[in-house]
Amino acid sequence: MVGAVLVGVLVLVLAGCGCVVWAARGGPRWARAVAAVTLGAGELLRGQARRRRRRERRLLGGNSGSGEGGGDGG
Repeated sequence: MVGAVLVGVLVLVLAGCGCVVWAARGGPRWARAVAAVTLGAGELLRGQARRRRRRERRLLGGNSGSGEGGGDGG
């Protein structure tokens, strides 16, 4: 059951990526709409990952006393 859901998600992701490429080459209106939804979902996921990393960094590096989290400074 879980495998079928994962395969379904994979098919949707690949179809969305195909629509992004097709829309970039001037595809039909529906392909541009699917591409916009795909790109929007990607932006949402990317934003969530950034917020999660920031929160983890704050929780893990909060007691270091170095302010910005240390590192190599670069």
